Amino acid sequence: MPPLHAFTNTGDERSASDMRRARAQGSFDRRDAHPPRISAPYARHYEEATLPENLLCGRNPVREALRAGRTLDKVLVARGEMKGPLGEIIQKAREAGVVVQQVERSRLDEVCQGTLHQGIAAYTAAQAYVEVEDILAYAKEKGEDPFIIVLDGIEDPHNLGSILRSAECVGAHGVIIPKRRAAGLTPTVAKSSSGAVEYVKVARVTNIVRTLEQLKGQGLWIAGAAMSGDDYRKADLKGPLALVVGAEGEGLSHLVCRQCDFMLSIPLCGRIDSLNASVAAGILMYEVLRRRQA
Repeated sequence: MPPLHAFTNTGDERSASDMRRARAQGSFDRRDAHPPRISAPYARHYEEATLPENLLCGRNPVREALRAGRTLDKVLVARGEMKGPLGEIIQKAREAGVVVQQVERSRLDEVCQGTLHQGIAAYTAAQAYVEVEDILAYAKEKGEDPFIIVLDGIEDPHNLGSILRSAECVGAHGVIIPKRRAAGLTPTVAKSSSGAVEYVKVARVTNIVRTLEQLKGQGLWIAGAAMSGDDYRKADLKGPLALVVGAEGEGLSHLVCRQCDFMLSIPLCGRIDSLNASVAAGILMYEVLRRRQA
């Protein structure tokens, strides 16, 4: 950060004693009493200090992050600028499996809060993602039946963080999330997970349905959480299992439901007809742990 004196307009600055002397001599200008203005480069420095810590604005920051192999959650590109100077960066992002989203330039202006973005910005991940195979290999290394949490579009970062925390506490081998229309590993998620993001393996996939097919091919049973399902207390939850939890409000998508071998529901005795997604996930995860320890 530049030294404090760098933020003052020293060419016009006059000390308090100088002002008193000028007033006594009759040469005092009221403009001298105004606080010095912050010059444009340093004003930008102040603006940048308020940006989210996982946000990169501008071509060079995004390009260098990709070259360094840094894990990016998403790249935002101004609509109509997918080619030209940004074409190389976009290509590298796609080769790295990063989601590239076109937005209006006004959206980038809003996100970057006045910081120069040159038509592109990116969100970095708080932790690196793994592959689904890494989660399965981890279960094999521990000599345990795989227990994996699959999230079908959880968008609230606080819910994702809470689910990661529960997943770590019950000893789940990993969590799978979709790349699009879902929360990623942001600083907010990391904070909400109370550090669990450092220990839980998280895979980010393009297609949840295909991933469930892959897990079935590895011998896992697929259990979906839905209000129309059977009482979770009566289900057989032993053995290799993938627990699928749907998005807030919408639940599991139709195609995901078709991939589930059975559905689980949690009895409700109050007037509210549903539980928070992270709460429901936690209840079901602990039931799986209870069965495994029985």
